[in-house]
Amino acid sequence: MVDLTTKLVNVLGDKTATPLAKAFDMHVVGDLLRHYPRRYVELGKPTNMSDLRVGQHATVLARVVEAKNYSFGPGGKRTRTEVIVTDDSGARLSLTFFQQRWLQDRMKPGKMCLFSGEVGQFNGRLQLTHPDYDLFDEDGDTAASRLSRGVLPIYRATAKIPTWKLESFIALCLDSLDEVDDPLPEQVRTAHGFAGTRAALESIHRPHTMGEAVTARARFRFEEAFIVQTVFAQRRHALEDDRAAARPAVDGGLRTRFEQQLPFTLTAGQRAVVEEVGADLARTHPMHRLLQGEVGSGKTVVALMAMLQVVDAGGQAALLAPTEVLASQHFRGITALLGDLAKGGMLGGADGATRVRLLTGSMGAKARNEALLDAASGEAGIVIGTHALIQDHVQFAELGLLVVDEQHRFGVEQRAALVDRSDVTPHVLVMTATPIPRTIAMSVFGDLEVSTLRELPAGRQPIQTNVVPYAERPGWLARAWERVREEVGKGRQAYVVVSRIGDEPSESDTSSLVELHEELVHGPLHGLRVGTLHGRMSADDKDAAMNAFAAGTIDVLVATTVVEVGVDVPNATVMVVMDADRFGVSQLHQLRGRVGRGSEAGLCLLVTGAEIDSPARERLDAVASTTDGFELSKLDVELRREGDVLGARQSGVRSSLRLLSVVKDEAVIEQARAAADEIVLADPTLSHHPTLAAAVHELEHSEQADYLERT
Repeated sequence: MVDLTTKLVNVLGDKTATPLAKAFDMHVVGDLLRHYPRRYVELGKPTNMSDLRVGQHATVLARVVEAKNYSFGPGGKRTRTEVIVTDDSGARLSLTFFQQRWLQDRMKPGKMCLFSGEVGQFNGRLQLTHPDYDLFDEDGDTAASRLSRGVLPIYRATAKIPTWKLESFIALCLDSLDEVDDPLPEQVRTAHGFAGTRAALESIHRPHTMGEAVTARARFRFEEAFIVQTVFAQRRHALEDDRAAARPAVDGGLRTRFEQQLPFTLTAGQRAVVEEVGADLARTHPMHRLLQGEVGSGKTVVALMAMLQVVDAGGQAALLAPTEVLASQHFRGITALLGDLAKGGMLGGADGATRVRLLTGSMGAKARNEALLDAASGEAGIVIGTHALIQDHVQFAELGLLVVDEQHRFGVEQRAALVDRSDVTPHVLVMTATPIPRTIAMSVFGDLEVSTLRELPAGRQPIQTNVVPYAERPGWLARAWERVREEVGKGRQAYVVVSRIGDEPSESDTSSLVELHEELVHGPLHGLRVGTLHGRMSADDKDAAMNAFAAGTIDVLVATTVVEVGVDVPNATVMVVMDADRFGVSQLHQLRGRVGRGSEAGLCLLVTGAEIDSPARERLDAVASTTDGFELSKLDVELRREGDVLGARQSGVRSSLRLLSVVKDEAVIEQARAAADEIVLADPTLSHHPTLAAAVHELEHSEQADYLERT
């Protein structure tokens, strides 16, 4: 007998185990048995082909007579594969497949095959178009016996390891599998009517009915959600023992005075979140809150009011930004908003004012030492910086609040570097401008309370977005540059965003910053003041470029995605994104949020050479159709593999989520969260649930956990 930790080589032999490891990263029996069917074919009894009728859904067990490829379409680039099969009745059936040229080589004459689909008719002949199929490398009797269950599992497979081979390998493991320890506690299984792991594995791989398969999949879907939620339940429980210094609001303090001098009125949404955050800060339990909102929804003002509340109560606040451009932008924006309230101890400073300091890695020694001294002495109530803030030699007099901007750019270790150095646990406010559907927030930020800003401030102008398909409409790109000139002619400014700088090797025909800048300066934007900004520039050069653009001495800024977040130039009204199909949905939404930030409407032009029916064009059309970032974030998740959202990196590391959809399975996630909270409340260390504890440990020490921290 074997268990889930038994090495596959001991069950299947090296000749089989090695290809499985290479193709699917499978090493133990559990890896193979957790490779669930991606779908099922519900079979009737194989139909005698001479009895087939148009319109019926039929399953036929047949032998290949011949298979041929035919080219069609523009330039003969598309392929139609015609396969002729027969059975013992002597009748023949035509099967048609599109864009599967390789099938001709696999469907050898005489090969035994199973086909299932709706019978149609073409030129007087019966046919199946794109039927489900299974190719058997076995005799007809053995193949027929596999079909006796009535439900055929179809697995994610490769050309060398087809679905039927996986089915046979899984059968070998199931036949010798001992009872399996279950990560789902018995009380959870009973409450939800779930079978144990051993029985559920049998049902998901060898079901006799579709209902049996559906029930088993529901069980494992819940298990995946439950383990993730147990991780978060333990984190929340651990935080219960932490203590933070209470930072209640002070009447007449900096926060009140700041709000009174604001040149605009807070939205209802901002006021609600300010109160939520303020109430958290007033408690001795450390705040762990995620603040998410649309581009331009006013998250920074909310965070600044939280920082001022902490300063009023005798503490300091640190704002951690992922790039020097964004840190500098925050510094300029916050000092401008505070005015004389940011000039503590300086000429022109208001009574009781604080001091704001910037700390980045590329600062000169004098400015750096001044910032370090003010942080350590407590003179600086607010310190804004990049990773430089995390260095051991950076000390705070009394850090009361850590604000992390663009959470996904930082790992948990980096945040902990500041939190753990403090004598008293500081409150933590995490901000993201990438809207996150509630289901994903529950799955990725399960240990954080979530506040959401949906409302845009009054006076914020709409952004019109248009796709510019230069391959189909060559004149549209020229018109795009005319629009840029028109906006500049009205005294406004523009961004042009590219996907690469130009000094790196590239096999693509995408526009580079270096080449496009030259082309624009000597071509369609001749005579305009065109600057550049990218990540490889020195900090001083980046600051100079951004300051010049903000001051209006640059008309058009050609930049990489360094301008994606945080950059705020209200006079910029138009953005041209070159090769827009190279960017993700959320990234495009972030980019276009850089325009229309002032009193004039914004225009975003998505330039692409993608074909009209391609997935890339679908993405761009979706971005152009709505400015609702939450709707786009759902689409973004649906377009990408689920594993990329919650675990698998591009390198191909397997995600632990094989069945759970973080977009569609909200009810499952909520049920799993409630069940996990109940278990952890009664047994915080999971000492009475060793199998669950092992699953949690595996998740927390996997590549998936690393992504959970960085998303």
